[in-house]
Amino acid sequence: MTGHAFPFHGEILTARASGALWWAAAGVLVVADLHFGKALRPARRGGALLPPYDMAETLARLDAELDATGARRVIALGDSFDAPGAEAELAEPDRLWLARLMAGRDWIWIAGNHDPGPADVGGSLHGAYRLGPLIFRHIAEPGAVAEVSGHYHPKARLAAGAAPCFLIDAARVILPAFGRYTGGLDCRADVLAGLMGPGALAVLTGRRARLVPMPR
Repeated sequence: MTGHAFPFHGEILTARASGALWWAAAGVLVVADLHFGKALRPARRGGALLPPYDMAETLARLDAELDATGARRVIALGDSFDAPGAEAELAEPDRLWLARLMAGRDWIWIAGNHDPGPADVGGSLHGAYRLGPLIFRHIAEPGAVAEVSGHYHPKARLAAGAAPCFLIDAARVILPAFGRYTGGLDCRADVLAGLMGPGALAVLTGRRARLVPMPR
């Protein structure tokens, strides 16, 4: 199953197996925590320069999702780049690849805690972004309604192992990190357990989307 479709505040959203969220009626693909340039972090701290394969892998996955959905608009929910100014360090092929993906699409960058927003790559930058009944931001706010966010990189640990997952309840959707090598937070952590209401569900990502009760 490539995705799990679910109703959310009058809309139908699909949690895709890739970790992207698809809003078909609006032609919107939503991704969280791309962390472009993460492999360059050691060099920024004076360490060794690692091959930036994470960028190419993330771009390839994003390319595939845009091709599969035909999205007209992309909302990137913050921490799209791993650090302020990281976009300036991108290899030219990666910069051109990103530019090709953005061409002809309405591209919305949400400011994150790692990056206040990319410069010189196009698109528009927002602290939060409202579209129809939904509000998109980087970090979930307690008490918010119809909210879509990222930041926490949620993972569900089950008997068969751990997998990045969406967390869904009546008020909010929290997306897994779309970027490669981003780590994750167990969805049983206090901060996530406190945000998600009774009856919350998890959609595990990977080769297929799997719906389970949110582990507590």
